[in-house]
Amino acid sequence: MVEPGTPALAEIAAAFPGVIGPDGRLDRKALGARVFGDQAARRRLEAITHPAMRAATAAETARLAQAGSQLVFYDTPLLYEAGLDQDMALVVVVWAPREAQLRRLAARDGLSMAEAEARLAAQWPIDEKASRADVVIENDDETAPLGPKAARLVAELRAGLGRTLPGSAQARY
Repeated sequence: MVEPGTPALAEIAAAFPGVIGPDGRLDRKALGARVFGDQAARRRLEAITHPAMRAATAAETARLAQAGSQLVFYDTPLLYEAGLDQDMALVVVVWAPREAQLRRLAARDGLSMAEAEARLAAQWPIDEKASRADVVIENDDETAPLGPKAARLVAELRAGLGRTLPGSAQARY
C-alpha cells in the first residue's frame, strides 16, 4: 500500500515532507515520530492510509477468491479503527497483556518505551478489540508458541467452510 510508486506513498510524502528515505521507501520511524505525538497529523495520515487500506483489501480479496483461495487472513492492527471489521466474515484478535505488547513492540521496532506507548495509545485497547472479536487467541505466555493455536483455528475454519460461522459465541484459543 505504501511501496514506492503507489498513490498513498505520494500522498504521504506530500503531507509529511522528509519521511521518504534515500531509497524511495517510507521511513516508518520518521513518520511515526511525526504522527504519534500529534493527533491532527495522525488523523491526516489515517485519511490517506485507511481508504488505501480498504481498496487494497478489497482488491486482494477479489484476486484471491478468483484464484480459488477459500481462506484469506489479513494482519491489520487498525482493523477496527479503519472500519475494516465490517468487511470480514470473521475477526480473530491475538490478545496479550498491555505490558507484553509494549515490550514486544519496543523490541521488534527498536522503540523506546515512550514511543511504544504512543503507538499503542493510537489504537483501541486490546481488551476492546478482543470483546468485539469472533475468535480470541491468547498470547500471554512468553514461552508457549502460537503455532499450535493458529493451526487448530485454521483446521476448524477449513472444516467449517460452507457452513455459517458462529457470530454470537466467541471462541477462545
